[in-house]
Formats: sequence, structure tokens, C-alpha cells
Amino acid sequence: MKLKAVLFDLDGTLLDTLEDLADSMNAVLARLGFPPRDAAEYKYIVGDGVLTMALRALPEGHRDEPTVARCVEFMRQEYGQRWAVKTRPYAGVAELLAELAARGIPLGVLSNKPDDFTKLCVGKLLPQGRFGAVLGVSPSRPKKPDPAGALEVAGCLGVPPDEFVYLGDTNTDMQTAAAAGMLPVGALWGFRAAEELLASGARILLAKPGDLLAGCEEAAERNR
Repeated sequence: MKLKAVLFDLDGTLLDTLEDLADSMNAVLARLGFPPRDAAEYKYIVGDGVLTMALRALPEGHRDEPTVARCVEFMRQEYGQRWAVKTRPYAGVAELLAELAARGIPLGVLSNKPDDFTKLCVGKLLPQGRFGAVLGVSPSRPKKPDPAGALEVAGCLGVPPDEFVYLGDTNTDMQTAAAAGMLPVGALWGFRAAEELLASGARILLAKPGDLLAGCEEAAERNR
């Protein structure tokens, strides 16, 4: 496959957001009278939207609708105060984005964060990114792995879905890529392991951001 456009996941792919997410949810759990979760647990708690994060973080037996609703509300408050305290781009991301921009390759971001937080994070923490579309979850846009958001990005950038590389770090990302007809590429520096990515359909695994260009070129050679 020739690299014609790239759609990025955000958390665990472009930005290391784990500590701010963990600190925020642990503050929520404390407000609700529950014990905190270990930081490592959050690699499997995050990734599928704030509602699912609340369900996974709350102790079993306390996942009733009112408690979950309070957890979601409090998480928006806590994360709104902490989203940029420890969050930073992964090493090599800025250089990758600069190289892709220099090559004139269209870029997009699709996250399971709320749309406003997605745009805020990208605008403040990835200023060098020349993204033609930055989308998160909204009332009119379902969360991943529904492919609607990925297809919307393709439409915004004017590139057919089958000419996209989709780079993400979770099973949800690989499933989204496959459902949208994009090439699923797994980011091993993110939140999940290689086994999960491969089982969910990853065609290429990358050890670091700078491997994206070489990895896609190698795949194209193998497929000739």
C-alpha cells in the first residue's frame, strides 16, 4: 500500500495521556468513597469513551445507573482540571508529523474522547500537526469501533478509505480501521500489547512513531 493519508488515534498513539486520565478517575473514585485503581490498570480501563471508563473503574456492585452517571459527571470535571498536567506527545511524534506534512500527506485524528476535549488536546499539545480533520465523540457521531467517524474523516480529507493507514494502540482502533476499510497499524508504544492488536486485525506493528513510513513502504513491497 502506498501511504496516501493517515488517520491517528489520540490517547496512547499521539499523546501519552494515561497519568492524567488515571489521576482524574482516581480523584473521582475518592469523591465517591471508593479506593483508587493502580496506574497500570488504566491501560485497560481507558480507550472506549468516558462512560465505559466509568463502568470499568467503579467497583463491582457499584455500577448502578445513578452511580455511573455521577462518575461520568465528576470525571468531566476532574479531567477538565488535569488534562494537560502530565500529558505529552510520545517521543518521535513531532518528527513524524513534520515529515508527513513535508510530504503533503493528509492527516486526521479520531478519538473516543468527547469532541471538545479532542480538539482541545490536539490544538494545545500537537500544534505542529497539520490535521485536516480532528474528531471526537459527539451526539451525532458514535464512538469507535463504529466506523462512522473514520469515514467522516475520509470524506473531510477527500481520500478514499482504502487509501488510509489507521494508526492506533488498542483493539478498538484495529476494529475501527477494518470496519472502515482502512489499513490497521498497531502502535506498540501505547496502552495495549502486540497480542491484542494482532488478534484484532493489525496488519503492521510499529515499535516507535518514526517506523510508520518505513513500515508502510515495506508492506507495499511485500504486496507487489
